[in-house]
Amino acid sequence: MKLFKWLTILCLCLIFNALNAQDMTATALLEKSMAYHDPDGTLFNQEVSMFFTETRPGGSDRKSSISFDIKNEMFQMRRPTEVGELVSSLHKGNARFTLAGDTTISQHQIDRYKISEKRLTTMKNYYQYLWLLPMKLKDPGTIIDPTVKEVDFFGRNLLQIRIEYEEAVGHDIWYFYFDPSTYALSGYRFYHDEEKGDGEYILLSDELQYEDIRLPQKRTWYTHQGDRLLGTDILDSIKIERLK
Repeated sequence: MKLFKWLTILCLCLIFNALNAQDMTATALLEKSMAYHDPDGTLFNQEVSMFFTETRPGGSDRKSSISFDIKNEMFQMRRPTEVGELVSSLHKGNARFTLAGDTTISQHQIDRYKISEKRLTTMKNYYQYLWLLPMKLKDPGTIIDPTVKEVDFFGRNLLQIRIEYEEAVGHDIWYFYFDPSTYALSGYRFYHDEEKGDGEYILLSDELQYEDIRLPQKRTWYTHQGDRLLGTDILDSIKIERLK
């Protein structure tokens, strides 16, 4: 009788979650997820530093860090090189680079370490988009399909939403997956051409909490075609400087 009782409760919970997913709009789901990850909008209103360990198949682990203050249009990236630390800074559209503490950088080093304002802007957009998800899904130019679906995502029963972007912003099609009980972001995937099945999927695991902020800590990247491992990015720590 006890087993029958628990099975009945489990079935009712599954039915409730399915009905809840059908009733909830994607925008409402995003609001719940953002309230889980960054309830006070701290990441967008303070100076934030993030420290990473990035691994790639066949390569050594790389330590890097970023700092940003979105309101004041500041971004900085620090990465090690064979000759010293490369510090790349962007402040209100003005770029500055130092290599091993020196602003004089040879053309060979510029080419080797891909030093340019254009690439720095690309890296800023890359890091802030991926590590500030799901909050960045409210950015201008985002087209949110209102439908929420309950799907299996690599063995987990999750809530899925579909995202496209206005042409000036991007051309990829994205799917995001959320835990149905906490609304935590649990994974995502994107396609350049969905019919071809290209693009990548990203599995999220572990969680780093700092004050009231909760961020996925480990992101593991795979290709859709062949399930090839591309790399793993780990958020080692985060630091917030409260702006006055």
